[in-house]
Amino acid sequence: MKTLFALALSCAALSTYANFNTRVVARNLSSPTGIVATGQGRHTYLFVTQLPTPGIPGSLGGSNTVDAILPNGSIFNITRGEPEPTNLALDRHFNLYWTCKSAGVILRRTPFGTVAPVATGLQKPTGLAVDSSSNLFLTQLPTPGIPGSMSGTNTVDRLTNGNLTNLTIGEPEPTDIAVNRHTGDLYWTCKSAGVILKRDAAGVVSLFLKGLNKPTGIAVNQRNGKVVFTEVPTPGVPGSMGGGNFVWEVNPRTGARKIVDFGDPQPTDVAVSDDGSIYWTCTSAGVVVCARED
Repeated sequence: MKTLFALALSCAALSTYANFNTRVVARNLSSPTGIVATGQGRHTYLFVTQLPTPGIPGSLGGSNTVDAILPNGSIFNITRGEPEPTNLALDRHFNLYWTCKSAGVILRRTPFGTVAPVATGLQKPTGLAVDSSSNLFLTQLPTPGIPGSMSGTNTVDRLTNGNLTNLTIGEPEPTDIAVNRHTGDLYWTCKSAGVILKRDAAGVVSLFLKGLNKPTGIAVNQRNGKVVFTEVPTPGVPGSMGGGNFVWEVNPRTGARKIVDFGDPQPTDVAVSDDGSIYWTCTSAGVVVCARED
């Protein structure tokens, strides 16, 4: 196994280090997983999923939740007892959406507090994003790690007014998805293949990044179009113990990459607030971390 120093050197050869200041903004969470952010500075609201009992509904003793982290740090529970609330998205009307992986549904909470499904009968929906017209984009993972050439049936899809349209099929593990709301470009991580793919507004799918190590969460900075993603090859292992997990920022126009964070034990999902601050869930440590570039 590479040492921490060797890992840092190998990454520095391909990218630049930036001066990101990081701080923990929420503690004592129970396996935080998905995250989305809105607002800026001291007025940032975060929404997270907590998955201490994935796949187990409340009726069987499950204690999974969807929660809001308010600007003052307090936590407001939105739902409790769903079997597997995974990733989230927030549209410009402040409707909050999340995938419930094991139940095969996408749920929506309106600003008035009403929670109801917007899609059912899905096959392990996982990643989720929403564009400026409230179209939802999702990944489905019924056969994680298995490509279409080996009978895998994983997909990337668009949901518009309840109608599901397939965009791609057969990738081994499309894990999380993000959308640039200004250009319509989609990006998604393919975890087992070690790549990030891009689909432009014209529908052309291309390779965005390759040679990655278990890319997992992904988000787009809507201010400048930069893509932020996590790599989690050693879930639960901090850098001080040989872990090799990263949070990255990449400029799609130039290809320049910056290391936002190295050594976090499990940076699962990532989000960018309106002011460009980067937030991620650390599932094994039970925290949410914020990074701002000087």
